[in-house]
Amino acid sequence: MTIAVLGATGMVGRRVVGEAGARGHRVLALSRKAEREEGEGFTRAAVDVGDSAALAEVLVGSGADVLVLAVRSHPADEEFLVGATRAVMDVGARLGVRVLVVGGAGALRSPGEGELLVAHDPAYVPAELRAVAEAGVAQLRACEGHVGAEWVYLSPPGLLEPGVRTGRYRRGTDTLLIDAGGRSWISAEDLAVAVLDELENPGGERHFTVVADEEDE
Repeated sequence: MTIAVLGATGMVGRRVVGEAGARGHRVLALSRKAEREEGEGFTRAAVDVGDSAALAEVLVGSGADVLVLAVRSHPADEEFLVGATRAVMDVGARLGVRVLVVGGAGALRSPGEGELLVAHDPAYVPAELRAVAEAGVAQLRACEGHVGAEWVYLSPPGLLEPGVRTGRYRRGTDTLLIDAGGRSWISAEDLAVAVLDELENPGGERHFTVVADEEDE
């Protein structure tokens, strides 16, 4: 496949680019600030993910089969995140390609709490992180409200950080996954594995999550 990765210089985006290249896919790595660079099976270019016209200009003719949106904002900027998501969904619909959004854990349901979202559960999200979690919920709602795009939303577990690629993880749907000790974690490397697995063999859900395999913790 030809995989366009937006947010290609971020923690997740860099690893998705690496995982895709290692599997032999052609990669178009896009970020706000990047020098134009081309190599065998790899192209890097600068584009503002929130500018749908500029994004379409870069992607039209690129042969992209799928778009991966892996952008975050620090501090939390819900307006930017929702706007960028809608822009990418617009381009995906226009080009007829699938969009995989790497979102937030806040959009998941809290374990054992029915419909309570993780974003609203103080057991998982302290007050100082509420804005970040709420932005992820708004991002999912933007996907759900879009007409015409084919998309899938991947929520990471409660803790996502650089680590080791094991190639193993557990997959769930729209409820936060935890281990026997109550931990919800995965390495960014294994999240990238989950992204590529989904792109190569779609699981069928619109919203899913993953967590580290307990043997690897």
